[in-house]
Amino acid sequence: MSFTEKLEGIVEKFKSLEQKLQDPSSLGQSFAKLSKEHSDLSPIVEIILQYQKARKELDDILEMLPDTDDAEMKEMMDAEKNELEKQLPKFEQQLKVALLPKDEADEKNAILEVRSGTGGEEAALFAYKLFAMYQKYAEKNGWKFEILSISDTGLGGYKDASASIIGRNVFAKLKFESGVHRVQRVPETENQGRVHTSAATVAVLPEAEEIDIKIEEKDIRTDVFRASGPGGQSVNTTDSAVRLTHIPTGITVSMQDEKSQIKNKEKALKVLRSRIYDAKREEVDKERAADRKGQVGSGDRSERIRTYNFPQSRVTDHRIGLTSFKIDEILIGELDEFVNALTAEDEARRLIDNC
Repeated sequence: MSFTEKLEGIVEKFKSLEQKLQDPSSLGQSFAKLSKEHSDLSPIVEIILQYQKARKELDDILEMLPDTDDAEMKEMMDAEKNELEKQLPKFEQQLKVALLPKDEADEKNAILEVRSGTGGEEAALFAYKLFAMYQKYAEKNGWKFEILSISDTGLGGYKDASASIIGRNVFAKLKFESGVHRVQRVPETENQGRVHTSAATVAVLPEAEEIDIKIEEKDIRTDVFRASGPGGQSVNTTDSAVRLTHIPTGITVSMQDEKSQIKNKEKALKVLRSRIYDAKREEVDKERAADRKGQVGSGDRSERIRTYNFPQSRVTDHRIGLTSFKIDEILIGELDEFVNALTAEDEARRLIDNC
């Protein structure tokens, strides 16, 4: 099928969906599915129509030009031809990107997990800053940021923290944040003014629903215990904390923030389902990832992806070589420069792969 035929097929499908949606009562449960499909195709069809209009106008001009004797008219047509010849490659590029195979997880909500790494308390303080950065980024995007669990150090840092982020295209925007984030700064407790390096790991998992991953009760071992750590005074008196172990994979999730054992189990199950789903996606991608030398990132949690250098107010993403000297803005959620650049790099790579 040629590129032109493919575009015409998409427009026809869009028109067919429009006709079906004119009578929602006859569609029953399929209405939501068809409505979403129509909504997803709408921006693509808009570009296709612009492209087809420009293509036709250019063809008409090329057909008329040889028979045009009027010098002024010929000059005007030449100018219009040049402008259309500039527009068409831009439309074609937009369409190629829009028609790339979609990651089925892109539209999902996400589970964010941040853990302190090497560097002791300094790493824990950095983990706190990263968690707050993503919370502010979620707020800027109008997403719901629901804290699932926090294990703090009692000194202002986080040993680990997790949250559920709900909104439009959450995973698509955050999926390249997974990996090791390194910080270079002078700790407040350091008298000599020496720059210390520490790290925290970030994991962004697509939030799996029951339709994605069905977990059998027989495959889960549930352990209950008393919550511990700073801030847990009232919950320490009962066995409210829950640890779920998925026996087939060995994946374990602990949750203790809620006073209710039931609520802790619900939260733990949500994270467990997402971790299993992520592990399955990783398994499927392993073979392809091995061949992708120039990829943005494999999502490997051990991969160092970004450095935050406080003395120089510098943030560098090592995968794409992008450096910004706006560390203060970035840490209050101004992440779009990195998110957009990483997305563009991924699209460029996938365009090459699909050629």
